[in-house]
Amino acid sequence: MHSLTRPTLLHAVLDRHQWLRFEVFQRQLANAGSRAAEHYRNPRLATVSVTKLTFKRWLGGEQEPRGDAATVLEFWLGHTVKELLGPAPMRKMVLARVPHDASLAAAHSLDVRFDSSHLSVAGPMPGAGGIWHLDGLRMLDGTSVAVQMYEAEPRGDTVVIGPEDREHLRYFTHARRRAVIIAALGAHGADDLYVIDAAHARRQLLMPIDRLPIPVAYQLDPLVYALLWAAFNVDDSLLADDQALHVEQQHLEAHLAQSRSAAARAAYPDLTNVGAAWLGSHASASYLRRHLDTASAPPQLWSRVQYGGQAAGWLLFTERHQVLQLMQECSAGTDGTAGCVFCVPESAVKNSEPYERILLLLALALMESYGLAVHVCTEQAYSNSAEFILVPQRLAVVADWLSPDAVWHVDSTNSRSEINALTHALDHARSHSITSARTPHERLRQASNYLECDWDWLVVRCQEVGTYGISGLLQLCSHLIQPRGIERALSFLGESASAKGA
Repeated sequence: MHSLTRPTLLHAVLDRHQWLRFEVFQRQLANAGSRAAEHYRNPRLATVSVTKLTFKRWLGGEQEPRGDAATVLEFWLGHTVKELLGPAPMRKMVLARVPHDASLAAAHSLDVRFDSSHLSVAGPMPGAGGIWHLDGLRMLDGTSVAVQMYEAEPRGDTVVIGPEDREHLRYFTHARRRAVIIAALGAHGADDLYVIDAAHARRQLLMPIDRLPIPVAYQLDPLVYALLWAAFNVDDSLLADDQALHVEQQHLEAHLAQSRSAAARAAYPDLTNVGAAWLGSHASASYLRRHLDTASAPPQLWSRVQYGGQAAGWLLFTERHQVLQLMQECSAGTDGTAGCVFCVPESAVKNSEPYERILLLLALALMESYGLAVHVCTEQAYSNSAEFILVPQRLAVVADWLSPDAVWHVDSTNSRSEINALTHALDHARSHSITSARTPHERLRQASNYLECDWDWLVVRCQEVGTYGISGLLQLCSHLIQPRGIERALSFLGESASAKGA
């Protein structure tokens, strides 16, 4: 190895933490070795030591630590040996404090709890944070977000990142990029993690405060993870497709002027899965508005949604809310109740993750909040039916945007035989529904039990998150989506907790 013209990263990191004196370094290395030995269950790591001459060679980049010494250094300082012996950045380096071992363990456990999470709190660039990769499932494409973890302390209904991290907080949040801050309580003996959007933190840091508070409602549990996972995936995919979707929107008018229309997924190979779903949703909603302006009976929706990613479309796409508003308006002044039928077979429940099922329940709550009585049938034979809206005895409109083979499929009919066939399917599904209660919240409780969600816990958490809102938790960037659906669903489910408390 060759001597460097500027300090190594190892030198800069030790200097930043005042660990450059050999005697201080020895004590810190021994402590790190003991912690690494426990973490890796390798007692040899507790015996790692170094001579003063070797320490100086490490600092100068002249000798590379190997074996157990390399393992302890990487565990301790959060960078690879290659990075540590390389040159420190020429720009001013602002380093975050090294997280407590218990906090790092809590971060590692996140990937065990949530199969789509891959969290690395230490990145290759010193001080710039790590990366949180969120895999997509089925409709979602997967994305990554910058992340930085800090130690915090509990304080009432918040956890607080203290003044010792203020300089790095300003440094990390300065860039206008999507990023999140994770607060950990490992130093206080707790394994809970809390999350806040970096843009929201940046605005708070503009005020004369020396501490950053994060509501305990933003605890990184299955509900909060579900919201982050869905929103980041949907938002980033739509941002990637922004120009292409703008162009495709201009071509939709000719398609939708026809009495029926369909577009194969293969015709849009450059769109992400989310972008294709949004385009299909937009086309379907536009077609529905043309054909469903009035109704003589409450309209009934048959939804294809079975999984969390599909439910995210209902929660986030602007056009989905317009469809629900349209159904609400069409049912005003009519006898009966507008409704929605989902077919969610047991195989879909077993093959989905808990956070996906939470998203599905939130989508059901959103529909109930618009006055649609939700029914859930479980028969596999109905699971592939196209999405449609039926006005009994008058009109049926197919408006399918979730087909695996087509971006959209729209059609309408007033044929009595076709309407009767769809009416029979709806009646059969409702009569075999697992949600048979008379009130919305009781129907949602029955759906929650079927989806294996913890109802009592979930409604309390929805109330807590809904009280604070989600603007501090996540900031949506695409103009094609909105947070109102999530907030409305959280509020509606949270009403169950209020009623129980009363």
